[in-house]
Amino acid sequence: MNESYESTVLELQRVTKTYRSGDAYKLHVLRGVELSLRVGEVVALVAPSGTGKSTLLHLAGLLDTPDAGDVVVCGQPTQGLPDSVRTTLRRDRIGFVYQFHHLLGEFTAQENVLLPQFIRGIPKKQAQREAERLLTMFGLGHRMNHLPGRLSGGEQQRVAIARALANAPAVLLADEPTGNLDIHTANKVFSELLEAVRQTGMAALIATHNEELLSRVDRVLTLYDGLLVAR
Repeated sequence: MNESYESTVLELQRVTKTYRSGDAYKLHVLRGVELSLRVGEVVALVAPSGTGKSTLLHLAGLLDTPDAGDVVVCGQPTQGLPDSVRTTLRRDRIGFVYQFHHLLGEFTAQENVLLPQFIRGIPKKQAQREAERLLTMFGLGHRMNHLPGRLSGGEQQRVAIARALANAPAVLLADEPTGNLDIHTANKVFSELLEAVRQTGMAALIATHNEELLSRVDRVLTLYDGLLVAR
């Protein structure tokens, strides 16, 4: 692991999450999870379905709140923050990539990458330049004006990654970002994702089941009995 990482951009501090069904049944998904993610670090999260992987990512991305513990983003504790502040922190500091691209079908590739920038209030010309830069970086400079329905699965996922990077997040969270692609396309898209992350210096937490990709990250963690364990 590169020892030049300077600061922690994401911390999970003894985070717990329990789901209840009625009065009797409790499912303890996370039992005091600890995680520190540093600038420039790429960490893979490997966990079987149903063990809390998506729950952990949702908590880390401020899409949900823990029952106990805290999520600290760029030095900002988030437990107890108003929803409006959490929303702003999530918008400005965190990027998300999912297994399915969730692109807006009525908008072009470029427009999909423009939208998060417009929501943040970035001026149109600046947002257009950034959208063009990102799409070109992912080999889609000639496809910017195409609707998602005219793009291949790999191209759609590249647009989704470009959209996640559009606001220059400090942290990228990816939940099986290549899980819906064939092996060849998955390896290519993952390589492009890693290159983009390394170039920008952001931190990334990537959930994946692709064992072939694990040798290319800085650390591999797995969820076991509600806790994160180094692999």
